[in-house]
Amino acid sequence: MSAMWTIAKREIVSFFLSPFAYVVLTAWVLWQGAMFAIFCFFVAGAPVGSASEADPLQMLFGQTTLFFIPLLVFVPVLTMRLLAEETRQGTLETLLTAPVTSTGVVLGKYIAAMVFWGALWLPTLMYAWLTSRFGDVDWGRLGATFVGIFGVGAYYMSLGLLMSAIAKSQISAAVLTFMCLGSLFAVGILQFMSLDDATLQLVRYVSVWQHMQSFSSGIVDSRFVAYDLTLAGLGVFLAVQVLEIRRVEA
Repeated sequence: MSAMWTIAKREIVSFFLSPFAYVVLTAWVLWQGAMFAIFCFFVAGAPVGSASEADPLQMLFGQTTLFFIPLLVFVPVLTMRLLAEETRQGTLETLLTAPVTSTGVVLGKYIAAMVFWGALWLPTLMYAWLTSRFGDVDWGRLGATFVGIFGVGAYYMSLGLLMSAIAKSQISAAVLTFMCLGSLFAVGILQFMSLDDATLQLVRYVSVWQHMQSFSSGIVDSRFVAYDLTLAGLGVFLAVQVLEIRRVEA
């Protein structure tokens, strides 16, 4: 257990001491700020009785594709170095022969990944504060939204970690993660096509778009929570198995 926390702390410190972290966070904050400004102008300029009743916070958090597209870039960038960099530098073998289990290594890296994820979204609380200064904020709905964001992050980061465990370079890990997350997002787009009821319900269940539309509307659907946590657990479990194979080979 102590080894797991040591790995997590080492990863977090090395990330936030690098210029790379601040480039990523700055790019993310600029993107989110631009989107929030656009949504505010859209809501303010809409005719009364139509989109004027929309909530810019709700639009920002999962009601448009502009929420998901940047994640297909930022998540691979954040997770690509977790284990692939250890492989490239030749330190993974040393880590695997140390007195720490593969589970401890993976969980340590995963904790660090979730800290990175939280760092992305912490600045967005400023938008809620700004909205509350000039209008009303439904804090219950906002809380449900962040439950959804945590769930999506839990399995997005676990899949990124898995791809980083499989790949031998950061670029390969980023590409694999992009393809994996992009495929999951593409499945969600099928809900807008003409499908039979059973297929439509299945597509909506696995659609990250449908998940965030539900959460950002203030609905915490336990089915979506279970799906997110199951995929997160599966990603972490498979990453452990990959490291176990590497340990045997080492």
